[in-house]
Amino acid sequence: MYQDVTTAAGFSNQYHSFLISSALIFLGTALWILIVLKKSRNGKHQPPLPPGPRPLPLLGNLLSLQPELHSYMAALSQVHGPIYTLWLGRKPGIVITSPSIAREVLKDQDTAFANRDVPAAGREATFGGKDIVWSPHGPEWRMLRKVCVREMLSSSALDSVYDLRRREVRGTVKYLYEQAGRRVNFGEQMFLTMINVITGMMWGGTMKGAERETLGSEFRQIVTGISGLVGLPNVSDFYPGLATYDLQGIQRKMKKLVSRLDKVFQTAIDQRSGMGSDEMGSRDFLQVLLKLKDGEGDEIIPFTITHLKALLVDMVTGGTDTTSNALEFAMAEIMKEPEVLKKLHEEIDTIVGKDNIVEESHIHQLPYLSAVMKETLRLHPVLPLLVPHSP
Repeated sequence: MYQDVTTAAGFSNQYHSFLISSALIFLGTALWILIVLKKSRNGKHQPPLPPGPRPLPLLGNLLSLQPELHSYMAALSQVHGPIYTLWLGRKPGIVITSPSIAREVLKDQDTAFANRDVPAAGREATFGGKDIVWSPHGPEWRMLRKVCVREMLSSSALDSVYDLRRREVRGTVKYLYEQAGRRVNFGEQMFLTMINVITGMMWGGTMKGAERETLGSEFRQIVTGISGLVGLPNVSDFYPGLATYDLQGIQRKMKKLVSRLDKVFQTAIDQRSGMGSDEMGSRDFLQVLLKLKDGEGDEIIPFTITHLKALLVDMVTGGTDTTSNALEFAMAEIMKEPEVLKKLHEEIDTIVGKDNIVEESHIHQLPYLSAVMKETLRLHPVLPLLVPHSP
């Protein structure tokens, strides 16, 4: 019995010694790894980040941000210089306010900073970042850019929808003229005009009459919601490790909006796919994209239905809300300045004529009108900050 107790006690002592030795070895290894990592980092001689406002632990500079970010950043540049660092949670952001430095980064060194830091909401809105705005620089992005430039933004493509633009603008002017003396929602009318032009370019005349009005109302709700969610500060962006939990519910709300947008796109796709060649009439953007999806293009990177829908998101969100907001701000500023309104009338009457209608060809002959729009965009920039770039 005594021998068994002695053996058990010896085993217990050996076990405790093993635990202590293991703990010491683990701590020693961990310290060695930390020292090696620190030396390796110091050995790389990484240049320090540009100086900026002092960040708080974990929070960075989040608590000091102001609603009008472009004005806030311009004010910081007066203190910290034309290039400085802002810490957004755990993520550093380099702010550039100097035109010369911006030109060097975005033009001279554009390939080095051509990627995007995709926000969680933006990724949800564009079917996983498969659009031209958020795609990383590479073969896929070049393929998407080529499709957009060649098929929708080329001179021939824009000229082909000139009659569409003129018809929609004249229809809006006619409606506003008929509402003289009544209250109108100018911003909504501008949005409907732009959405009619954009959808007309994308899928032609497949949506008409009451169906098109319903589509415009649906688009306005969705686009406004998407723009609002993308612009919201998101914890998932500042602390990527928390993105899975979606603490603010932004990704969840975005999924619902994109689901509604996807139904609209799918309806147009199904209608266009089910049409015969004699029913299609003139070739539109959606028709071209469907042919590329079916393998009729010459692209090395396959063009998928996800790419197609993501590009449609870019066209709808980028060509409607920003333009309608700019026009609404311009009209508000003009109404506050009777002298400006008088000069605009005089210029149009002189160049175009009192009984004539303003055409796109007149724009370059109307310098005062151009100056008014430039001043509007200066006072009310629809996109005051560029899409963030990253190496």
